[in-house]
Amino acid sequence: MTSETQEVAIFEWLAPDGGPARRTPVWLRFDETWYRSRYPQAAKDLVAGVGSDALGHYRAVGQVRGYSPNRWFDEGWYLATCPDVVAAVEAGTYRSGFMHYVQEGYRERSPHWLFSEKYYRTHTPDLTGAVLKSENLANGYDHYLAGGECDFRSGSRFFDPEVFRHYTSGCHDLPGLSAFEQFLVNADGVADRTRASWYFDPVWYLTRYPDVGQLIAEKRVSGALHHYLTLGEQAGYSPQAAFSEEFYREKYPDVSAGVGAGLFRSGYDHFLTAGAFEGRQPAPDAPLAEYAARPMVRADVESGIFRDPFAHWVASREQTDRAPDDRSIDEAHSKMMFVREAAGLLVEAGRRTLDFSRTEPPTVSVIMVLHNQFPLTMMALASLRDCFPGSLELIVIDSGSRDETVRLEQYVTGAKIRHLDYNASFLLSCNMALDMVSADAVLYLNNDVKLAPGAVQIALDRLASDGRIGAVGGKIIRTNGLLQEAGSIIWRDGGAYGYLRDRDPNCPEANFVRDVDYCSGAFLLTSTSLARSLNGFDTAYAPAYFEESDYCVRLIRNSYRVVYDPSVVIEHLEFGSSTSAASMALMQRNRRIFVTKQAEFLRNQYPAHLGNAVLARSRPAKGPRVLFIEDRVPLRSLGSGYVRSNDIVRSLVRQGCAVTVFPVDAHYHSLSRLYGDFPDTVEVLFDRSAEDLDSFLEERAGAFDLVWIGRTHNLARLRPLLDENSRYLPGTRFILDTEAVVTPRLQLRDDVLGLTKGRDGHRPQDLDEALRAEFECAYFCQQVVAVTGQDAALVRRAGHQNVAVLGHSVRPRPTPASFAERQGLLFVGSIVDEHSPNLDSLLWFAREVMPRLRDTLGSEVRLTAVGSRSRKVDLSTLYELDGIDIIGEVDELEPFYNTRRVFVAPTRFAGGIPYKIHESAAFGLPVVASDLLIGQLGWTEGRDILSGGAPDAQAFAAAVTRLYQDEALWSGIRDAALRRIEEDCDPARFDAAVASVLEGARR
Repeated sequence: MTSETQEVAIFEWLAPDGGPARRTPVWLRFDETWYRSRYPQAAKDLVAGVGSDALGHYRAVGQVRGYSPNRWFDEGWYLATCPDVVAAVEAGTYRSGFMHYVQEGYRERSPHWLFSEKYYRTHTPDLTGAVLKSENLANGYDHYLAGGECDFRSGSRFFDPEVFRHYTSGCHDLPGLSAFEQFLVNADGVADRTRASWYFDPVWYLTRYPDVGQLIAEKRVSGALHHYLTLGEQAGYSPQAAFSEEFYREKYPDVSAGVGAGLFRSGYDHFLTAGAFEGRQPAPDAPLAEYAARPMVRADVESGIFRDPFAHWVASREQTDRAPDDRSIDEAHSKMMFVREAAGLLVEAGRRTLDFSRTEPPTVSVIMVLHNQFPLTMMALASLRDCFPGSLELIVIDSGSRDETVRLEQYVTGAKIRHLDYNASFLLSCNMALDMVSADAVLYLNNDVKLAPGAVQIALDRLASDGRIGAVGGKIIRTNGLLQEAGSIIWRDGGAYGYLRDRDPNCPEANFVRDVDYCSGAFLLTSTSLARSLNGFDTAYAPAYFEESDYCVRLIRNSYRVVYDPSVVIEHLEFGSSTSAASMALMQRNRRIFVTKQAEFLRNQYPAHLGNAVLARSRPAKGPRVLFIEDRVPLRSLGSGYVRSNDIVRSLVRQGCAVTVFPVDAHYHSLSRLYGDFPDTVEVLFDRSAEDLDSFLEERAGAFDLVWIGRTHNLARLRPLLDENSRYLPGTRFILDTEAVVTPRLQLRDDVLGLTKGRDGHRPQDLDEALRAEFECAYFCQQVVAVTGQDAALVRRAGHQNVAVLGHSVRPRPTPASFAERQGLLFVGSIVDEHSPNLDSLLWFAREVMPRLRDTLGSEVRLTAVGSRSRKVDLSTLYELDGIDIIGEVDELEPFYNTRRVFVAPTRFAGGIPYKIHESAAFGLPVVASDLLIGQLGWTEGRDILSGGAPDAQAFAAAVTRLYQDEALWSGIRDAALRRIEEDCDPARFDAAVASVLEGARR
């Protein structure tokens, strides 16, 4: 019998009803050569006359013994992971796990320890049912083996073709075999010598567990990874040096409990499923949360280069052969390189004159005092010219230079340059230059700096934003890439401290705007009139040091603000214009002068201790200091209540609050995306999670007047920590923002899905009992917030009367496209888990309503579903359905609202108030919604919105059809909904409600 004949025979024998496809999938082929090699007993049986051939042996004997027909299907693995199949085999329904897989399991079960159908379909969203059908493929595994893997797709997080090929570098290529095939063939033991993913290290594993090598030699397992996934993981083995099973379970008791309850196969399973995204620590020497906060790491994870920060960590460690955090830059070396860079620009300085000429009045005057250091000066001036192309007045005081600086006019035109034949000192030279200033703003700038693009304009914009701002400084980064200061603190003893010195410039504490005691004179922008009214720098501090501290204190004592703006970025060669020893001596002398002159101011400063740095880093705010806790950093694009949370943060800022955002769970987005979504005065702790809250509260002792906790489950989770650390929150008031009451939503979900009744036919828990359980923790807070009056009534029903209502803040901004210019339907909503109301409603609509609509309106009508998608949710079912385009998270929704004709909200169970309907109406896109949502909104059916029933498929399809075809109805609903938005979601009313909540909490 030929190989092809054997393939057809096994197909017909196991799938008499036509099987899963019209062609033979790779995983369905019987591999006689492999079979004989893998099972020596089969070869002996054939010699003894058991079976007419290898295929006959498998059919008659092999499958009963648990043999596999080929390397693509693992009978032992399949039965071990599918206990229901074992029961069916024992009952005689199937003769083997393979028979079950061929007849029905292929649709969703995993056939092999190194391939997951669910994983592959989830991570290959373009592989829809239509694609499989058009290409005559049985399932995702068929697609993978037929060539999908050659596109560097992965069927398991433990096998990444790109990683495997990187490590083998083609050295072990077998002609005609894919990377996956080569790994399974394991020629010359290649699979045990090289990585196949960032999640398992075979070399380390075999060294750590020598017993595995013996099992491989005995052919009881095929390799290290095979052992781990089939035996080792269950036995508590660790997969690689970067993860310790023992450490992880001991550190996180909830994980150990979850493994014991069967929720996870191991601690590593939990870590890869959730822990790596929550910022949990995988091993004693792996500070993953700190590493994950790095901008490049976050960007790489968000862009999909790495699945999670842990993979990034392992890859980086592999490439450097040491922990990523071990890499540091010697500052002496970096300073030398900075100076060399300046020297390397001298040729260009001779060829290209820097032109500071202007035809308009200057926007800013820049004062630069020089004493030799010509190469540094030219680099600083080139940086200034490139940074600010506008009208700029450059004033240079050459204070007794003896190098090429004396011929500065040959290199710079259009500047006011005054050469002194003596060293007049920095301070006196600055005051001399102040008399020459003609702009309304003056910038004191060192000659040993490089400015980031836009630094001067950003500082000017900040200075002009409030007449009470007297001076603006920026984020100063030393040549080694670490912070010199992010604003500076003046202690009670007169000492100065550059906040966050030696920290990463991208750490969250350094990246929000705040009022400070002073900013360094390396870059200090101030009002010219103010500087002159204060007579510039106090000459008592000549020649230099403490003059800018004294100047800023005098501004503050005259009721002006000194503002630190992290978007103003300066690279500084610290002590580049003087020797550090001489500088230190001057500092000590001038500190004594400063203490004498500013004694009254200093009495109200914090004592000199690093433990006070967080309290001292900002001048007192006019509003309360608020710690805002949410599931995750509330980006607007996430939906699911995060838009409302983002609006609350914005409202708190408008009311003068100093806000710190603290996420309970770690998620990874690029820093530009994070910071672009919040007012620049908000401290966004993107690198923290619930794991850090204990130490965070101790670190920030006394730093918050109020804690606003979003979502009841977060309060329930964090309350023990808040109790334990209450000594660090003296006098702090607490607000619970319920976001949505969950109990009725869950009960409605159970009703809809038929999960409501127990064995006695009744609910296991009535509404009042469930409400009391949900809000058991609410006693902890002085104020409870509900999103609707209905929800507020439920909270009161649970026994809590201190409830305020805070809805949504939405401003109407109707999109311009006409009725005729639009087509198609739109659904917007995030899918956070497999029980998400959005996922349920989308599946229901696609299955029940879309076929009716396509019959009525034509097959060209399609539904576009937009919103963030959790990686943990399998959306493969959605991709199977016709007429739906699944779009992930987008930065801007307006283009979708401007091109679609009807918005659908077929929600069957939900709580709170549907922001997506408010948003759609604000964009001028009429809505068809379920009666549930219409009731939550309090809108009028037929006037503001159309009803799709409870929902009901026929009613929903009829309402969509009416709205889709009737332009007059469409326009009327659109206009009425816009009026409702103006009434219900007025931002001014929202701000007033937030203010009332704050007052209620304080009261």
